Amino acid sequence: MALTAERTAEPVTGRAPERPTGRRDTDGMAVASFVCGLLGLLVLNIFLGPVAIVLAGLALRRGTARRGRALLGLGLGVADLVVLASLVAMDNTVSWGVAG
Repeated sequence: MALTAERTAEPVTGRAPERPTGRRDTDGMAVASFVCGLLGLLVLNIFLGPVAIVLAGLALRRGTARRGRALLGLGLGVADLVVLASLVAMDNTVSWGVAG
C-alpha cells in the first residue's frame, strides 16, 4: 500500500490565502468620486471635477456595489465643470475665489 499526498486547490506556502480585492477597490473608487465631486464644488473644481468623472466611470464599468454613490460622484463632477464654466463666463478669467 503506497502513501499518497492529497492535492489541495491552493499550494501550501506558509501564508494566508489572498482575498480578491476587486470589489473593495471599485467601492473605494465610487466613494472617492463622490468626495472629489463634493469638494470640487468648493475648491479646485478644474481638477477635482474631471477626477470625479473618471473615478465614477471606472467604478461603474467595473461593477461597483455602490452604484448610487458612483452616479452621484459623476453628477457632482459634471456640476463642478458647469459651475467653473459659469463663473469663468461671469468673470472672464480662469481663476475664481470665494471672496469675489
